[in-house]
Amino acid sequence: MKTSSLGTFLLVLLAFASLTQSCLAAGRLQACQPSGKIRGIKPPPGKCNQENGSDCCKQGQLYTTYKCSPGVMGETRAILTLNSFEKGGDGGGPSECDNHYHSDEKHVVALSTGWYSGGDRCLNFIKISANGRTVTAMVVDECDSTMGCDDEHDYQPPCRNNIVDASKSVWEALGLDQNEGQHQITWTDA
Repeated sequence: MKTSSLGTFLLVLLAFASLTQSCLAAGRLQACQPSGKIRGIKPPPGKCNQENGSDCCKQGQLYTTYKCSPGVMGETRAILTLNSFEKGGDGGGPSECDNHYHSDEKHVVALSTGWYSGGDRCLNFIKISANGRTVTAMVVDECDSTMGCDDEHDYQPPCRNNIVDASKSVWEALGLDQNEGQHQITWTDA
């Protein structure tokens, strides 16, 4: 009887170890990996608005692209960047979610491609925390991690895969210095 119980115990232990190893392997496979690279081109004269310290593509430089973002779990770490959603601002064209421009006085954001999730978060709110403060902002656009360095993207490089691109009012509500250009934050769906 003891041999049978020990055998059963060992089988259960082996099954558990195998399941654990499979889960760990699946987790590694689901990690967000780069999807490719694009080669930068020099923006034509008058292109690439650098209003909020936006970078312009550099001729010949390779830029990493992503079709995914890190997983969203509780408070997700991200980099907050500054963007203008107004017509003529460094955000480029109208917002993807509603095809409108938005005042920089409104709490609005664009999310990296993976977090934007094909528009699933459009016009929904997220909570952004930094500097001991929290603000709620509406998702109105995608910060494209898959493409860039072209007219549609104002000759700016693709977004990194962990970006929350926010209006000036979000930065002000968090008490952040807009001259920094980027700041570590956490965010959650509201």
